[in-house]
Amino acid sequence: MIQALAVATITILAVISPGADFAMVTRNSIILSRRAGMLTAAGIALGTLVHVGYSMAGIGLLVSRSIILFNTLKFTGAAYLIYLGIAMLRSEKADTSPVQKTVMPLSDLAALRIGFLTNALNPKTTLFVVALFTQVISPRTPFVTQLGYGLFISLTHLAWFTLVAYAFSSEAARRFVASSRHIIERSIGAVLVTLGLGLAAASLQR
Repeated sequence: MIQALAVATITILAVISPGADFAMVTRNSIILSRRAGMLTAAGIALGTLVHVGYSMAGIGLLVSRSIILFNTLKFTGAAYLIYLGIAMLRSEKADTSPVQKTVMPLSDLAALRIGFLTNALNPKTTLFVVALFTQVISPRTPFVTQLGYGLFISLTHLAWFTLVAYAFSSEAARRFVASSRHIIERSIGAVLVTLGLGLAAASLQR
C-alpha cells in the first residue's frame, strides 16, 4: 500500500511539472487543433511505455549505473529538443489579415509521432522512471504489479496532457492566438532550445 502510494504521488508530481512534453502539447493544441494536441498527448503516453519497458527489463539499472550510456541518451534527447525548438524559431510570421486563418496542418500520425519521440527521448522521463523502478519499486515486486505501475504512469500522462490539450485548444485560447500565434510558437521554440542546451550542459559537467 505504501509502495503504491509512493508511486502514485511521485508519478503525479513528475507528470504535472512543466517540461518538453507540456510545451509540445500546448503548442500543437494552440497553434493547430484540439485533435492534434490530444494525439500528441497519446504519443507521449506511448513514449512512457518505452521507459517502463526497459526499466522492467533491467536495462534501467544499467542506464543509471553507466555514465556513458546515460549521457548518450541525454545528448540524443537534448539534440531532438533543440531541433524542434529551432524549427519553431524559424517559422515564418503568419499573415494576421482575415484571409489568413489557418496554418499548415499536421497529420494524425505526425502528431502522434511528435508526442512519442518527445517523451521517448526526454531525459527527464528517463530519470523519473529509472529512479522509480530502481529506488521505490523493489526487484521482489511481482511482475504484474510492476506492469500495473507502468500502465498507471502511461495513463497518468495521457489523462494530464489530454486535459492540457483540451484547455489550450479552447475558444478563448484560440482568440488569443489569432493575433499572437507567431510569438507563442517562437516562445515555445525558445523554451525547447533552452531545455535542450541545459540538458547538454548538465551532461558535459558530469
